[in-house]
Amino acid sequence: MKDIIIRKMLAKDWNSVAKIYQEGIDTGIATFETKVPTFENWDKAHMSNCRFVAEQKNEILGWVALSPVSNRCVYGGVAEISVYVSRNSRGKGLGKVLLEHIVSASEQEGIWTLQSGVFPTNHVSIKLHETTGFRMIGKRERVGKLHGQWVDNVLFERRSSVVGVD
Repeated sequence: MKDIIIRKMLAKDWNSVAKIYQEGIDTGIATFETKVPTFENWDKAHMSNCRFVAEQKNEILGWVALSPVSNRCVYGGVAEISVYVSRNSRGKGLGKVLLEHIVSASEQEGIWTLQSGVFPTNHVSIKLHETTGFRMIGKRERVGKLHGQWVDNVLFERRSSVVGVD
């Protein structure tokens, strides 16, 4: 995609970010969430130093953010990825750009492991993770319910080749 700027997500971006998040929720294959949280709740759950938006001509087309997997210090270098691309920007490589950016940014923050849970029916996200260096490490069967139906979750992991290798 041409003229894309990846920059830090700001609080003022929330309306655009929330709209893209809702588009992901509407697919039924992106998340267990059924409604977009308030910015305050989302902000508390995500790492402030690893959240970015993709912008083109002052329009936010996608976003990526990390959340800690645990508050225990031994997991301080492990984070979970959320990546969402606007409906009109899908299929153009933006997800790959966002994932590659968050990988680099996470390593600068000392993150050695990134993980992601993907619905087995989300073939595009599975391919995206595989092409950006993630490997499938397993499947959690019937791990959660979405609209009253049990859903599996495929787990992906990417270990840094520069952080946590000693």
